[in-house]
Amino acid sequence: MEDGKVHWEDYEVGSVREYGSVTVSREEIVAFARQFDPQPFHVDEEAARLSPFGGLVASGWHTCALAMRMFCDGELGRSAAAGSPGVEKVRWVRPVRPGDTLRLRITLLEKRPMRSKPHLGLLRNAWEVVNQAGERVMEMEGWGMVRRRGT
Repeated sequence: MEDGKVHWEDYEVGSVREYGSVTVSREEIVAFARQFDPQPFHVDEEAARLSPFGGLVASGWHTCALAMRMFCDGELGRSAAAGSPGVEKVRWVRPVRPGDTLRLRITLLEKRPMRSKPHLGLLRNAWEVVNQAGERVMEMEGWGMVRRRGT
């Protein structure tokens, strides 16, 4: 590991990395939703109770943000990451409720060098966020760019 960072060459297809955990509070759910996704079932307990969810639930975008934070804390600070060209899919599989404790599991599906930027390599990852019962609450697939060693 030159420069103390994990480079593209250090990642192995099929490897699984796990990060977290974070417990989501009612106050965090409401605060995030008030600012970014103020749908009634995210901000109003009574409206949430009458919704198909039967109670307050976190915004899916809040779940994405929590996953990104776990990834930043667990890996990005020690990697030679160079951004991302995008996400291919995001699915919110199960609602996140106040008191849920989430963990992030990332599986490396594919890696390849970038033709247009030979100093970078691409990693295609599958992200899974699971709750305290081990139930998937979110799935995501996307690409990350990581510097290649010696470039």
